[in-house]
Parts: sequence; structure tokens; C-alpha cells
Amino acid sequence: MPAYLLAIDQGTTSSRAILFDREGNVVEVAQKEFPQHFPQDGWVEHASEDIWASVLTTCREVLDKASIDASQVAGIGITNQRETTLLWDRKTGEPLHNAIVWQDRRTADACQRLRDAGHTAMVQERTGLLIDPYFSATKLAWLLEHVEGARERAERGELAFGTVDSFLLWRLTGGRVHATDATNASRTALFNIHSQQWDEELLELFGIPASLLPEVKDSSDDFGRAQASLLGGEIPIAGVAGDQQAALFGQACFEPGMGKSTYGTGCFMILNTGDKAEVSRNRLLTTVGYRLNGKPTYAMEGSIFVAGATVQWLRDGLKLFANAEETETLARQTRSGHSVYLVPAFTGLGAPHWDPQARGAIFGLTRDTGIAEIVAAGLQAVCYQSRDLQVCMNDDMAAKTGTLRVDGGMVRNNWVMQFLADMLGVPVDRPSVLETTALGAAYLAGLHLGWYRDLDEISGLWRCERTFTPQMPEEERERLYRGWLDAVERVKC
Repeated sequence: MPAYLLAIDQGTTSSRAILFDREGNVVEVAQKEFPQHFPQDGWVEHASEDIWASVLTTCREVLDKASIDASQVAGIGITNQRETTLLWDRKTGEPLHNAIVWQDRRTADACQRLRDAGHTAMVQERTGLLIDPYFSATKLAWLLEHVEGARERAERGELAFGTVDSFLLWRLTGGRVHATDATNASRTALFNIHSQQWDEELLELFGIPASLLPEVKDSSDDFGRAQASLLGGEIPIAGVAGDQQAALFGQACFEPGMGKSTYGTGCFMILNTGDKAEVSRNRLLTTVGYRLNGKPTYAMEGSIFVAGATVQWLRDGLKLFANAEETETLARQTRSGHSVYLVPAFTGLGAPHWDPQARGAIFGLTRDTGIAEIVAAGLQAVCYQSRDLQVCMNDDMAAKTGTLRVDGGMVRNNWVMQFLADMLGVPVDRPSVLETTALGAAYLAGLHLGWYRDLDEISGLWRCERTFTPQMPEEERERLYRGWLDAVERVKC
């Protein structure tokens, strides 16, 4: 009998393949980074073939490392960087252009024109999103306008659009499946989250031919089978979700009011709102948390563009340390309450500011500022931004958010997690399995395949490794946060 689930976790800077057992334990991991491309200021691209090659390589490697073959894998779950936009030839599968990454800001002016024309309310009411370069619609419109012959070929039905999950499904199934799930569809600004359909008026607004679009399925569904030639045997693909929704599922946040925050390249805080698509007064997003048996569960989300990427910049750009693990030791060397603030607006500011023109800055430097203070400020920026989101969610839900479940690479840093608990003023739970994004994709696949009876069984598998409780005095918390708010105002355009 198959004993494992294979999760493909296709992220912004790397792809990973992770094998899980039935209890949700990590059996083996393979990871491969791939290049980032920055053709112009504010533009971010990935070579589509780099994405595919990294996924295929890691899937083969993880099976080899675990000394198993395809027959021992019950199914595949896919989770992916969201909003990143790809366009390819339906016959050959060849991409027409590099993938335009979610961080890319090239369509900022186009978004401003749409806002000036008064389309904001309609887009938000139907999609739960704001008009921003972050989402896929204007990226796809840019490709159709700037890639020679693309619009004409799209009108003739020769091309396919997809977010990363769709592209991987296409490649894994040999072009037999052109599909996505409701969570990824809900991030395109083309999908009506209430009717759960592609929206004709939105397609017309953004100039998108309907023939480009994938079929929208449940998050736990039949997505075809990976070709035997790729992994040594056919394997069912049974779960798909965007990375943040997959983490919500992997953290077993199945009840309204439960929330999680993921600290990867960016930071994303999501709160389950059940069957209600709550509308934020504070420019947070309404999104599909997951969809099972045709029924969507909604969520409210705050998106921070730069979190772990700050650490990457401090390491690779400023070369302040060699390994990310060193940041905890450096941060512990700083004096309590230092006044250095780093605002990592490298690609603009996300929620709740949504300022694509803002740029990063460091404030509060003095003669005694050193590497440790700058590194600590970079780590603290992630926590301050989380507080920004918490404040908005508390106001929108007219209730104080409770214990926060966290995941992602940064949560291994105990200093950061303690500062996060201090800044939020609530307990922070770190799970035993930190690979919750991949775990969510595996759970979704396992649910469709009958490995798990229901959500209660999955919820029973969640385990807490450590809880961080607030220790900072309220007066100190508020003083530090006021300094952050002042720094953010200074970088806005």
C-alpha cells in the first residue's frame, strides 16, 4: 500500500519536494534554488523553465533520498507562489515570456489609471481584492500587449494562461490538464469569489480573452495524474492551493476566527472567516481560504511583500553575515529598545498601505549603530508589519485576535518569535512541523484520496512545539510601535 504523500512547494526563491507520512511527519526533503531576474527597477521575473526544472529535479531527488518509488506515493499535492503569471503555447507548452512574479510592480501606472477611472469598488466587491500590480490580471494584460503576437494568438485560442500551479499541472500531466483551484483563481482579480466563476465584466475590464483561462476546481480534487515518464510511475494529483491558503490548511485553522502568519519571502497573515466573505475597512483582502465539495471557506488576509527577503538582502546585498542562522546571535547583542528602524519597502508597501512607489530606508542611525542593530531592525520590521495587520484585523472583525499560529523559515529564530509575541501582545504558537505550507497541500491531496475522513481528523494531527508569550511592558511596546509608524510614513510617496 502507498505510504506517503508528495508535496510540491514551489516558492519564490526555491522549489521543494517533501514526503509526508500519514501522520503529517516529514519523511524527506529536497530543495533547489533558482535565479531571480530584475530586468528593470521594480520588475521581478523567473525563467519558467527554471521553475519547472527545479520542481522536477526535487521530486526525483526526494524519492531517491527516501529510497522509494512512485508506487509508494499515494498522491501529489501542489502549493505555489501566488499571483505569479505565466503564458504558454497550448501545443508545445513553451512559455512566451519569463514568468512575471507577484512582487513585480511594472503595472503600477496601469493600476492607477484603473483606479482613477473608478473601477476600485467593482473589483473589490467581486474579487475581494484591490487594484494593485500584485495580482495577476494586469500582469497578464501586460504580456498580451508587450509580447509580439500574443494578443492575436490568444484571441485564436492558441495560448494558455496560468499561475504557477496551472503551469506545473500542465507539465506534470503532459498538457492533458489545464486547471487551477479556487484559492489561486481568487488571486487573479478575474475570479468572482461569490459566484465562484471567472467574471465576464472583469475579463472585459482587463482585456483578457476567456479562452486563456484554466478550469477552476476545488482545492481537494482530481487534477489528473503525473506522467509515468517523469517520476517512474503515474501518481494522482489530488490537492492544489496557493501557498498562504495551504499554510492555513496545514495549520488546521478550520474554525472562524483562527489565524496563522507565514514568514517566508514575504509575510502573510490570514484569518478564517468561515462562509462569510468579510469586507475589510482597512484595505485588507478578502480571499478564498479553501474550497471543498464546491463550498468555499473565506478568509481575510494581510500581505507583506518583504519579510525573509529582508534577511536575504542583509546577507547577500549588504553582506552583514554569512548565514541566516547568525541573525539571532547578532540580534541578542543589541540593547533593549534601540531606535533603529528598517522599512523594507524594496517593492513598495503591501497591506494596509498599498503604496507601490514606496522604497526602503533605514532610520535612527547614530555613531554607535553597528551591524547588530541593523540586523535586529530588519528582523523587527517583520514583527512591526505583523502588528500593522493585527491592528487592521482587530478593527475589521470588531474583536481582538487571539493566539497566532506561525510557520515559515523565519520562525526558527527564537528572538524574532519572542519579539513578535511582545509586539502583538498575544501568544504565538510554533508547530512541531514547520513545513505547514507543504503539509497543507499534502493534507488536501490526502483528503481527496480518502487518507483522512474529515477536517477533524486532520485537526487532531496538529501539534505545538513551543508557545511564546508576551513579556514586554505595554508602554515599551507602544513606544517602539509609534517609532515604526513614523518611519513608515517617511517612505510613503
